[in-house]
Amino acid sequence: MNEVEEIKARLDIVEVISGYVQLQKAGRTFKAPCPFHNERTPSFIVSPDRQSWHCFGACGTGGDVITFVMKREGIEFPEALRILADRAGVKLPERRVSQERDRAQERLYSANEAAARYYRDLLLNNTAGKAALNYIEKRGLDDAAGEAFMVGYSLPGWEALREHLKALDFNDKELLGSGLLIEGDRGLHDRFRNRLMFTIRDAKGRAIGFGARALDDSLPKYLNTSQTPLFDKGGTLYALDRAQAGIRREGYAVVVEGYMDAIAAHQSGFDNVVAQMGTALTERQVRLLKRSAERIVLALDADAAGSEAMVRGHDVIREALDETNGAVPVVNWRGLVSYQNTTSVDLRVAVLPEGRDPDDVIRSDPALWRQLIEEARPVLDFRLEAAAKAHNMDDARERSQFVQEFLPLLTAVSDPVVRAHYLQRLSRLSMVTEEELGAMMRSRGAQASARPGLAAAPPTPRHDQSEEYILSLLLRYPDLKNDALEIPESLLWESENRQVLAAYQRIEEKDLATGLPTELQAHLERLNSRKLPPFDLRQAREALLDAVDKLQHRQIAVEKRATSALLAEREEQLGSSTVAQAVMAQDPESEGEASRELVELQLRDMETGLRLHGQGKSPAA
Repeated sequence: MNEVEEIKARLDIVEVISGYVQLQKAGRTFKAPCPFHNERTPSFIVSPDRQSWHCFGACGTGGDVITFVMKREGIEFPEALRILADRAGVKLPERRVSQERDRAQERLYSANEAAARYYRDLLLNNTAGKAALNYIEKRGLDDAAGEAFMVGYSLPGWEALREHLKALDFNDKELLGSGLLIEGDRGLHDRFRNRLMFTIRDAKGRAIGFGARALDDSLPKYLNTSQTPLFDKGGTLYALDRAQAGIRREGYAVVVEGYMDAIAAHQSGFDNVVAQMGTALTERQVRLLKRSAERIVLALDADAAGSEAMVRGHDVIREALDETNGAVPVVNWRGLVSYQNTTSVDLRVAVLPEGRDPDDVIRSDPALWRQLIEEARPVLDFRLEAAAKAHNMDDARERSQFVQEFLPLLTAVSDPVVRAHYLQRLSRLSMVTEEELGAMMRSRGAQASARPGLAAAPPTPRHDQSEEYILSLLLRYPDLKNDALEIPESLLWESENRQVLAAYQRIEEKDLATGLPTELQAHLERLNSRKLPPFDLRQAREALLDAVDKLQHRQIAVEKRATSALLAEREEQLGSSTVAQAVMAQDPESEGEASRELVELQLRDMETGLRLHGQGKSPAA
């Protein structure tokens, strides 16, 4: 038994969670209003038998005792593990390999910080940086903001930074590891040359990489640090370190596209703004912001808002390529709707006036910026209205196109009440009955879940070890990487498995060991050594999809048991006649808290039952 397993074996999840939440006994489980979102009917269930917790309401997620502490405290796995190790009386050894890795990582932070200072000095004091200085002055960047964000300049030479940092006792291995050098036809040389430099920091304010804008006709126009042990473009937001206080104070975060947009916002006092650095919005970025805010506003220019691309104004459903980073999927509107469900966050869209970007609006008309953000529309509202405006509703063919455009978004909505609301609106606009629209949705869901060859998938182990089985398949078959990106972390309940999946999704498999906490090395070795049948790639993919389906079914089955148990408990407390009357009324606004709770529970139980038996099940379920 390793340290992680020993900690979980020594602790009772009910006792730990009771220190944060007032739990009430409900049959063999415990219930409470979810501590991660506001709700009327308790949907947060803790199971002492499984030593797990789940929210079956807006959050739609769960996990083990470590996952709960991580989410509740807003900390990462190692910190949560140490808190619980102290409580359980388990000593986590200080391993030499961990100390060596920490020292090596600190050297990478130091190399990036030294590079940031060097670039800053070149911008201010080297004549070669005059064009860069003129550019930022023209954009209205003042000295204080430039210093705060460490905006700089990189020389045109191929080894200027390399020579400077080697003089500070950094070696080539460290500079390669930090992403400051690359190896090409010229051998080792500086990655960034003759560019305006933006220092990228993590949430703790440590320099982890750079964004660089070309000052001539060089391509690409914007270039980021490549994937490194410190820098992961899909899990980083520019200016988050400086925006966290503002986000907590305002209660929401604003996401813009560019570095200069974010800096301009902070310079003008809008300090709850972050930027995406030219990538799509990812679920990991949403979760980063979710720690401080329940609402996220995407400030889009008119082109981006009107297209299917969610980030880069003129890129429509394609993959954004980086010369070393590989492919980064661009998130479409359906992805945002799915994020809104899986992360329980209020995602909104603010559309800027035609031809204007955030930088321009903020500097010329701060009041307009504030108004645009305050009037931001929920994602689904915005898309429904935008799609309706884009089609001639007097033309039957265009109404059909309108339905085909919007209906797929509703398949990502798991809340039956929300889905019914938008089906009603779609029905009124399209002049198609709700019943017909619902049938079209179910047909889409069935087609999406009917994967060719799944019936012939090789059998998975009889005992329920699907989580580890999935991870072992991914580790054994690197070509399943794209399939892995589709697996939500919340599908795995064990925190150690969730950590391995998250690391696998964000970094190269060969670097996985260095990307995981020391305490998970033994677990990773066990996953790597697990015996698997001699699959070819097609069989391995079918086995993976089959195991994922089993975990999805497990989630729904547990939810059904929980809602049924809550209903039974309320019936025992209030009497079957009261329950029957409330259910017959089916009115969420009925008088009395008990009646409202009963109606909500009954609706939830019916919806879960339909999903469990395959009716009305959406691909996101």
